[in-house]
Amino acid sequence: MHTVISARSACAALVALCALALPGCSERKELTQKPAAPAASESAAKTAPKRGGPLRIGYSDWPGWVAWEIAIQKGWFKEAGVDVEFKWFEYVPSMEAFSAGKVDAVTMTNGDALVTGSSGAKSVAILLNDYSDGNDMVVAQPAIKSMAQLKGKKIGVEIGFVSHLLLMNALASAQLSEKDVELVNVPTDQTPQLLKAGDVDAVVAWQPNSGQALREVAGSRPVFTSKDVPGLIYDLLCVSPKSLSERRDDWRKVTAVWFRIADYLKKPENLDEASRIMAARVGMKADDYKQLMQGTHFLDLRENHERFQKGDTLASVYHSSRVVDEFQRKNGIYKTPVAYEPYLDPSLVEELAESLVTK
Repeated sequence: MHTVISARSACAALVALCALALPGCSERKELTQKPAAPAASESAAKTAPKRGGPLRIGYSDWPGWVAWEIAIQKGWFKEAGVDVEFKWFEYVPSMEAFSAGKVDAVTMTNGDALVTGSSGAKSVAILLNDYSDGNDMVVAQPAIKSMAQLKGKKIGVEIGFVSHLLLMNALASAQLSEKDVELVNVPTDQTPQLLKAGDVDAVVAWQPNSGQALREVAGSRPVFTSKDVPGLIYDLLCVSPKSLSERRDDWRKVTAVWFRIADYLKKPENLDEASRIMAARVGMKADDYKQLMQGTHFLDLRENHERFQKGDTLASVYHSSRVVDEFQRKNGIYKTPVAYEPYLDPSLVEELAESLVTK
């Protein structure tokens, strides 16, 4: 599987971190086959970075995080006067590194931030990189043209993962529930083969698997995508509370650099250069990577400010986090509700937005 896969395990990929620590997680351990992370309180203390060194940021393969490569290659952090060291990981190992105190911050989804926190490694999201805008799909066999037509049908999905959360919303859009369909639990990277074999009527997957399913089954089509539920899953930069407290000004500069990236990505004339930089980081062709970029909505300063407001729709990251928390409890990833609001800190975004107003 391409490494993008690991970066979209928004709700259960981090089961590896809690498999031994949380009741209800052990039955999902086999989904990831990753070792449990060390207890954050012990390992973080041993490897905590010294103040004044580079900020260490763990990032992995998802367009909203690969985009950091633009600033790295263009020297924008140096221009901003902040010393950073980006460390490249597979997704789950990046969160394990954060839990072990080996990095000061990590890129992860709002759902996984709650899971890492529930197993001991608290974090604070200081900015919203993006949300999926079409990369996650319900792909159906040629004869099926709508979600409603999946009633009574078999759907291949990795239960407990972000695809499962997308499916729940897709079913609700057609006034259906999980009781109206038969779920076939399958690893996301195997969904294209399952659809091609005709063993299911639809699969749920994210890129590049969703695209592979469309290519391998002639006439298949997406009947629901993350574009229909923008904000269901947000991708974030999550910082350790200790580092944020000690080096707030440096993190403010990092946040400002992200918004320079987001502004750069919104200009069509930059697409070719951006796709070359980002594709090189993950070993893809630039033209192929453009498709992944198109299915990702990169969030600029204005959008961050808007989506950090509390609300009762997915346009608010607070509401999205509440929805994900309910999903994760329902699927046994953890049992006790997580107080999600402390995991979100819009203050740096607000400061930057205010500075623009006063200029």
